Amino acid sequence: MNSFHLSERLQTVASYVPRNSRLADIGSDHAYLPIHLVQEHLISFAIAGEVAKGPLANAVHEINQAGLNNQILPRLADGLAAVNLDDHVDAITIAGMGGTLITKILTDGKDKLVEKPLLVLQPNVNEDIVRTWLMHNGYRIKAETILHDLGHTYEIIVGEAVTQPVQYTELEIKFGPFLMQETNSAFQHKWQQRLDTLAKIKVNLQRAHQTDEAKLLAVEQEIKMINEVLDDES
Repeated sequence: MNSFHLSERLQTVASYVPRNSRLADIGSDHAYLPIHLVQEHLISFAIAGEVAKGPLANAVHEINQAGLNNQILPRLADGLAAVNLDDHVDAITIAGMGGTLITKILTDGKDKLVEKPLLVLQPNVNEDIVRTWLMHNGYRIKAETILHDLGHTYEIIVGEAVTQPVQYTELEIKFGPFLMQETNSAFQHKWQQRLDTLAKIKVNLQRAHQTDEAKLLAVEQEIKMINEVLDDES
């Protein structure tokens, strides 16, 4: 096992895990992420949490192969139930799930967030739901990355606990406060694809025997919003 197994997506997630942190990787699958971090001497303790026995068995196998049984603890549990308070976890990674599931895991496991761990989150969809959860639950967005890897576009959102509430605008929630400030080809690609999809939806709505005016208006407003952000970046 070595860093060769890590996709660019997981390498980017790994880059946000603080050095020497105590990590909980939720939905760890083969445990590639914590194994990479331990082998690179970036961390010395991790939990590899999995809700299903098959993926957990994969993690156990890889951890055994790497000889890291004393440093990476595989645990069968639902979400943050894999974490004990006496683990003193100060970083949590959740990657490769939908934004709704990620926020459910965080909400269901809020009692495991009392030590205010750094959250490194990579939702496959519904990134806006993740940003909204962070805003309403004592976190600010510390960093973001958008990248294109193996035919897919991924966003990575890093949440840092704060004592003062933060407030993000509708645009920042939708596009990302950091991402919308950058000229990034992955960002452009993602939102151009969304524009193409919305254009088709608009045509279908206009051709319908009975037009859904409310839905058509919502589509037109989203098209306008995306075009304004892309024009600002160009």
